[in-house]
Amino acid sequence: MKKLLLIILFLAISNNGYANGKILKSGFITKSVSVKKGIDIKDPKNKIIIIYNHGQNSNDKPIKSECVWVNQIRNQASLVDEEIDGKKIMVYNFCTNEIAGDMSLNKKKWWFSKTPYEGKHKLDKRVEKNLELVEKFVEIGVPRKQIIISGHSCGGLLTLMLLAAHSEKVGGGISYMQACFGKLSTKYKVKKVGPEEALAKFAKKRPGPSELRQRQINNIKQSDNVPVLAFTHPKDKWEGLLSDWLDEVPGVKRIVISEDYKINGKSCIVKGDNWQDNISNRKHPGHEMNQGLCFQYYNPVILEYIASRIK
Repeated sequence: MKKLLLIILFLAISNNGYANGKILKSGFITKSVSVKKGIDIKDPKNKIIIIYNHGQNSNDKPIKSECVWVNQIRNQASLVDEEIDGKKIMVYNFCTNEIAGDMSLNKKKWWFSKTPYEGKHKLDKRVEKNLELVEKFVEIGVPRKQIIISGHSCGGLLTLMLLAAHSEKVGGGISYMQACFGKLSTKYKVKKVGPEEALAKFAKKRPGPSELRQRQINNIKQSDNVPVLAFTHPKDKWEGLLSDWLDEVPGVKRIVISEDYKINGKSCIVKGDNWQDNISNRKHPGHEMNQGLCFQYYNPVILEYIASRIK
């Protein structure tokens, strides 16, 4: 019995010792950070829909019962009901973590092999699911240009992939900390050896993932127009110091959030449904900078971007 209680306690505690609280499922996010299921909308022509895509704890395999914690989407909720030209913003939290790629880690251990990726990666399939959801919103009357794709981490990379291949399908995209191939920035000591040498080491150790990452980036860079607002941070352990390629993508507007763990000189806290913590105390503060409440400093920039896309 004691062992069972310890297991339950472990599952309930986050990386920083706080209870994670509740996981939010698919549906529209309210200002109070709860979820309303379904896609029914009143007056759809006067709504702006932001589809938010979560990150992944695994590159390619399916993960059931995992989507978004309250703290991860609180800043998106702050945009709910904001008006642009008389049109109100709604945020749809889209859970697609149960999807598996064709070379899922559960099947072929591709991540540790030299085999190039074959078939559809999990992100490709998540892109397809987003496009299906977009069409559902269009069918009920939401103008296509008033649908914005967004996402964090792997969801941020997904956003860039979708806009690079299907920019005509939606109004635009907002990417936060695009990354899906591990803690490349710190693991391969990018700050010390530079991007080129770090990526060469990654390619030698993980040739399969390295090839897929570069292929995805090349596909994005080769697009004529990728209308995405992208946020990065140099202390992001994942791809923080490997994000300069975004500056080469036509249409992308990149914003480096800050050089430290403050925004506009103010410290950030991350707030869940029953806890809060200074972002500098988090296990991965750089990767979570867009989840600190002080990130709402950028809300006017985000609203200005959306306004430019729905005209």
